[in-house]
Amino acid sequence: MYIVDPILTSVNIRYHRCVNQTTPASCAPDTDACCTSLVRDPLDAEQAEALARTLKALADPARLRLLSIVAASDGAEACVCDLTEPVGLSQPTVSHHLKVLTEAGFLTRSKRGTWAYYALVPDALESLSTLLAQP
Repeated sequence: MYIVDPILTSVNIRYHRCVNQTTPASCAPDTDACCTSLVRDPLDAEQAEALARTLKALADPARLRLLSIVAASDGAEACVCDLTEPVGLSQPTVSHHLKVLTEAGFLTRSKRGTWAYYALVPDALESLSTLLAQP
């Protein structure tokens, strides 16, 4: 099941809102979201809170490294078993960081046998970049 937490949607940026879809290909872009920018349109309190939670998920060196490793992997997907050694953290700690990134909408998780695989959500980083940088 491919589920994306709608945190980024609440700040009105364009990305794929995919809830209860079976594959990323079956997801349609959120046509109601307008592509805005922090420098063009002020955020209301709810949008600011949602964006702060999203940025907080990235405000950790281990999470940034994990996101980078997953994004650079074949198919932008990696097994949790391959992520512990590069960051030098225990498996439970890595799993916690991956859960935070998943809840923030940057990664998806699928279970295969005893292992969990994490994949980069298409356009999640580009959407955040657009929000922060586009005038």
